[in-house]
Amino acid sequence: CGDCRRMTEESDPKKLASALNIMRRMAPSTIENSLAGLCELAPDLTDDLLNNVDQPLSIEQDSKASRKFISCDYNRDGDSFRSPWSNTYFPPADGDALLPSKYLRGLEIDANKIFDIYRKMYFEQGSYSSVYFFSIEGCSDESKGFGACWLIHKDVEAKEGSLKKGWWDSTHVFQVNQARGDNFEYKLTSTVMISMVMEDRTMGSSDLSGSMNKQRNETKAVKSKEKEADHLINMGTMIENMDHRIRAEIMEIYFSKTRQIIDGMRLSSGMRNKQMDKIAASLKDVLRKSKS
Repeated sequence: CGDCRRMTEESDPKKLASALNIMRRMAPSTIENSLAGLCELAPDLTDDLLNNVDQPLSIEQDSKASRKFISCDYNRDGDSFRSPWSNTYFPPADGDALLPSKYLRGLEIDANKIFDIYRKMYFEQGSYSSVYFFSIEGCSDESKGFGACWLIHKDVEAKEGSLKKGWWDSTHVFQVNQARGDNFEYKLTSTVMISMVMEDRTMGSSDLSGSMNKQRNETKAVKSKEKEADHLINMGTMIENMDHRIRAEIMEIYFSKTRQIIDGMRLSSGMRNKQMDKIAASLKDVLRKSKS
């Protein structure tokens, strides 16, 4: 395409901006193929694209804990991914692979137990959850600052109706820093990707896909003796509120708007007849005036 040809001729910052503009116009259901093609077209941008483009989450198997977990950049070391259930990399990583500290691992274990209950309540069967805690740059004391990534992936099973396949991905990334005294600032960045492929004889094939990104900052108190529990409560509350907000906006933007457009394109037979009667009456009126 013309944008792709122009991208190869521009300087690096402009090339990256052009590449990201192209990726923003791609459907989440085809994002992986689109990203692979773009990386082949501009190999010098591969690292920047992989770091800046949200991709659908994938599922890995933890053979040690006999559970599945979600893989992402926050539990990756080379080609291996760390499971939150056993704290083990699959496939096995090198001996110097990154592992969370004792403090962060304790938070991670409790967070995964809580988030698994949340997943079962809101996403039911076919869903998976994982939570990863990590240290952040510029903060040597992890009790005063850390990062956390909360993930949910749900596969929607194809049924007898028109839905052929679908999935939902939620990624909630926190940066937590002590603000003053017992107050901590929670910076949340949430991304939701959704894809539904529908097909039947009446409407043919339709791919309804999209993504949404939201940010929110809140300062909350951590006053109890068990500060770890307060951190989990504060983050969990923000995630639940953000999930409700994003879900409501997706329903409004993707579903209500789509229904409105389709209703405007495909009129019922009764509405079509009324429209034709109005056109016929208008033509008759014009002919009558031209004869008089």
